[in-house]
Amino acid sequence: MPRIARMIVKGESAVYHVMSRTVLDGFVIGDVEKEYLLKLIKHLSFIYFTEVLGFCLMGNHFHILVKMIPGKAYSDEDVKARYKRFYGKDKLPGDDQIPLLRQKWSSLSEYVK
Repeated sequence: MPRIARMIVKGESAVYHVMSRTVLDGFVIGDVEKEYLLKLIKHLSFIYFTEVLGFCLMGNHFHILVKMIPGKAYSDEDVKARYKRFYGKDKLPGDDQIPLLRQKWSSLSEYVK
């Protein structure tokens, strides 16, 4: 049976509990995988409009408590700085890309993907 869809609050900051489990038997997430996952969470938190309030990485699943911040809270310069962090110092988004990036980087669904 599928889970109930998560209620998303649009246009204002909101805190979400995100959980992801594996269907594999046993504890398949080892120390190396946990280290990589933690590094990925940190990296994406510098790109997306988020604040990670807490997390727990376990052998077969993880939990993240994340605050999503609406894109309108960030200036175009902030979006450009995050774009450089993600794609490299020499890259800049076009002015037509900024609204799309602002929408993407304030999306919980995109962050978790």
